[in-house]
Amino acid sequence: MANVTRLCGTKSIVTVNGQFPGPELVAREGDRVVVRVTNFAQHNISLHWLLRTGWADGPAYITQCPIQTGQSYVYNFTITGQRGTLWWHAHISWLRATVYGALVILPKLGVPYPFPAPYKEQPDVNGRSNAKGETKKTIALLLLLLVLTFVRARAVVVKQALQTGGGPNVSDAHTINGLPGPLYNCSAKDTYKLKVKPGKTYMLRLINAALNDELFFSIAEHSLTIVEVDAVYVKPFTVDTLIIAPGQTTNVLLTAKPHYPGANYYMSAAPYSTARPATFDNTTVAGILEYEYPDFPSAPSFNKDLPLYKPTLPALNDTNFVGNFTAKLRSLATSEYPAAVPKTVDKRFFFTVGLGTHPCPANTTCQGPTNTTQFAASVNNVSFVLPTKALLHSHFTGLSSGVYEPDFPVSPLTPFNYTGTPPNNTNVSNGTKLVVIPYGTSVELVMQGTSILGIESHPLHLHGFNFFVVGQGYGNYDAVNDPAKFNLVDPVERNTVGVPAGGWVAIRFLADNPGVWFMHCHLEAHTTWGLRMAWLVLDGSLPHQKLLPPPSDLPKC
Repeated sequence: MANVTRLCGTKSIVTVNGQFPGPELVAREGDRVVVRVTNFAQHNISLHWLLRTGWADGPAYITQCPIQTGQSYVYNFTITGQRGTLWWHAHISWLRATVYGALVILPKLGVPYPFPAPYKEQPDVNGRSNAKGETKKTIALLLLLLVLTFVRARAVVVKQALQTGGGPNVSDAHTINGLPGPLYNCSAKDTYKLKVKPGKTYMLRLINAALNDELFFSIAEHSLTIVEVDAVYVKPFTVDTLIIAPGQTTNVLLTAKPHYPGANYYMSAAPYSTARPATFDNTTVAGILEYEYPDFPSAPSFNKDLPLYKPTLPALNDTNFVGNFTAKLRSLATSEYPAAVPKTVDKRFFFTVGLGTHPCPANTTCQGPTNTTQFAASVNNVSFVLPTKALLHSHFTGLSSGVYEPDFPVSPLTPFNYTGTPPNNTNVSNGTKLVVIPYGTSVELVMQGTSILGIESHPLHLHGFNFFVVGQGYGNYDAVNDPAKFNLVDPVERNTVGVPAGGWVAIRFLADNPGVWFMHCHLEAHTTWGLRMAWLVLDGSLPHQKLLPPPSDLPKC
């Protein structure tokens, strides 16, 4: 699922190997993956892989300088302790609008899924070399970034938003696998269709690649069993509708009806948002689930004479649905797949996340909350400013002076009623500040949403680590009473979590991965406005606890 800036007419986009979405990578847990990226675009590029290798992490100016036009960089990493669905995507200047693809991680050879094996998977990994059991350990791809006229449109949207201080233009549509579907004008032929056999079970790998929208997803008259999120297995549970935030992945089992139903069914996605109207794409994208006719399996893929049923999706601002769904997510917590949540905590942090303002520059009219202000966003009132040199390399070389400050506040400097009447002063500060923690620190972080400029959900993504979601609630976090309710037995483990609209979420993780790790809202507009920060995890004492030297081809700023 992804946003598109234009729907009808002739438009061009940035692609990888000429594909949108980009190439799907399939590997096994334990494989070494090597991806050579050559940039033929007229814009700098970097790619993020949602893995634990610092020099291959990808966010521009955090772990690497971007790959410049005509240059190449080899991302080299080993998949450790992950299996399921991840994704790779551009991590610079909104280019992930079209530069992204699936990263499918199969279990090690001979290791079954902890749920009944599906008849088929979508994307289909059956018949591929890595799925058939060869011992190949290295995957090499050449990613060619082809710049076309859509780049100018994307760049104009970002430039306009930054210059005026207002929100970006709302896209015209969402897509499923790059196709907008029949509910938009002039795109009926551009519809994703999934063909199934009666009685068979399929695994669907869902990725929300939208720039700024959390999405409800449902298939009419069919149930979905959740079995994995963010490449971590969960206790299976069945729903009619799920919620998935930008950056999150979800694997579901879909069991087709036992007999040919003589009907087709929409699979639909639509936004969840509590933001102001006209600040997001309030449209519904659809694909079509269709059944193979048992006597004619080679019949045309879509029979327009059959009934076509639509699912009933939750209301656009149904926060109760979102809270109830996320509360059902639990780790397997078995001997084979334990929930290694830290039971004790070395350091506690309390971060406020939300919107704010900057004063409008002199002699300029802005389009923020007022014509004298522009939108900003912050963590603990610090709107993060990207440096001009990569933070990780600056740390590794000891040349960090003037690049960043190691004094990010561990709690709000001025506490207030975070979900009540907002303060009169909505201005936020600017800075490039990092939290510095020793190797092996067990961290508890409470992220509190604020009501400044409205109550919104914020999907926060932490690079370099999975974390456990031990608690969440609405209103202001109560440091005295809420910790007693934390789930330390089987909390869900993931890499992206939604800070509830008008509420808080508590996570725990073990900082056992040295390097500089970005944390940011996965709503691209909020990230651009500054809702981002970074953690610096120092080296440990043992050789395997130290940051390795950078590769020789690391891009330079």
